[in-house]
Amino acid sequence: MRALIDQARRRLAREKFHPTWLGAIIHPFYIIRRRLARAIAGKAREIEGRVLDFGCGSQPYRGDFAHVADYVGVDVAVSGHSPTNSKVDIYYDGRTLPFADASFDAVISFEVFEHVFNLDEILDEIRRVLKPDGKLLFSIPFAWDEHEQPFDYARYTSFGIRALLERHDYGGIEVEKTSTDVEAIGQLWIAYLHQHIGARHGVTRALVQLALLAPLTIMTLILSRILPDRRHIYCNLLVSARST
Repeated sequence: MRALIDQARRRLAREKFHPTWLGAIIHPFYIIRRRLARAIAGKAREIEGRVLDFGCGSQPYRGDFAHVADYVGVDVAVSGHSPTNSKVDIYYDGRTLPFADASFDAVISFEVFEHVFNLDEILDEIRRVLKPDGKLLFSIPFAWDEHEQPFDYARYTSFGIRALLERHDYGGIEVEKTSTDVEAIGQLWIAYLHQHIGARHGVTRALVQLALLAPLTIMTLILSRILPDRRHIYCNLLVSARST
């Protein structure tokens, strides 16, 4: 029985960041997490060599990079997320990365840059520890609520993040919007209902999820297939660039 319980817990934990069809039923953030997970998995195969996970937290996407030669997670000691499940290899002071120049073939960072107040400074630090022509791959939210308060500082449009990277001498910039207008609007509405109706206690949360949020999730996914694919409002950006 304990083995079955542990297996169920592991499955639910995986559904949080890598949701399958089950996630559409049990997870209020299925749309944003599913779209982001698929986008990251699609780009992960381009990452090789020694990799730095900047702002790694619990390293939820490490499995997508199982093929790399070395994987190092770095984070700050104090942040807005719970340290309970953190898997940090090295802590840094928020300004200077404790690595020599040209130490990594790639730097990855997922849902972190919005929490970095000194992003201009950090982009220079990341470029310093990247090898020439090294790869930077990261995601940032756009249409999403403030989270991990008070450590939530910014949102970037596709144009804003491209201009910022160019200003710091990154090239080969590719920007992908991971959801449609319909999916972003639907996900925001579902998140609102979850936070203000369904998140009170276990029984209420489960009933609201199954009776209300799961049908809304499925309806949003159907509408996104039927209605025009517009991406003026989107949940996340997945961005790749190279050091020069």
